[in-house]
Amino acid sequence: MTALSPSGAITSPADIDAIGDEQLRGAGLSRQKVSYVRDLSARLADGRLDLHELDALDDEQVIERLTAVKGFGRWTAEMFLMFRLHRPDVLPVGDLGIVTAMQRVYRMRTRPKPKRMLKIGDVWRPYRSVACWYLWHSLKNEPSATAAHTPRRSRSASRAR
Repeated sequence: MTALSPSGAITSPADIDAIGDEQLRGAGLSRQKVSYVRDLSARLADGRLDLHELDALDDEQVIERLTAVKGFGRWTAEMFLMFRLHRPDVLPVGDLGIVTAMQRVYRMRTRPKPKRMLKIGDVWRPYRSVACWYLWHSLKNEPSATAAHTPRRSRSASRAR
């Protein structure tokens, strides 16, 4: 953050506005993402987006408000719901990790379509976010390629040593 702000903190739209586009590009943002940051900043500054009101809104209203920001799609809004607003019942059917995990857990030959995922997820209500955490975690529990091909010793062979 200190590369973008002398104080090390960006706490307001004015702080963002004070940073030049080239400085944002130098911090790793593409031109497109710089335009997204500028749109977000403008919406925060003029009140079209009030982050403080989001907690009081229902999930679909939050999604509607956030997807009005240039560059923010449904996935971004759902991640905000889950990880910032701590909403317990979000099922991001557009998340590749969730799609992949659900395909594996339910042993599907092809990737499930959103409609199928929502039907499966109905039994997880009102805690679909929690189910997603487990689905994401399941992707980290696969044996490594080397471990899968390493011969295992029998218990008796291990005891003999």
